[in-house]
Amino acid sequence: MSWVILIASGVLEAVWAAALAASEGFRRKRPALLFAVALAGSMAGLAFAMTELPTGTAYSVWVGVGATLTVVWAMATRRERASVARILLLVLLVACVVGLKVVS
Repeated sequence: MSWVILIASGVLEAVWAAALAASEGFRRKRPALLFAVALAGSMAGLAFAMTELPTGTAYSVWVGVGATLTVVWAMATRRERASVARILLLVLLVACVVGLKVVS
């Protein structure tokens, strides 16, 4: 169950990162509120997962999932350019996250 919560927390990390950008420096209320809720949920989930998983593994997976989804979202919304190199590096990042699960 800790792994499921950890992955969900990583997804929330991507949500709060996107909401933070959309809040335009906290000037837009709805994205700012979404940021706060997603941040709290993400941190709570990470904290819960770390009660059963090693800290380094949990944090690495959390960051990897969040970073990957944040970049994928930015590419999907055309805020960042997609390239073969970026996509291959994201695939490598996901493979590393999966590898951490396999060896844990």
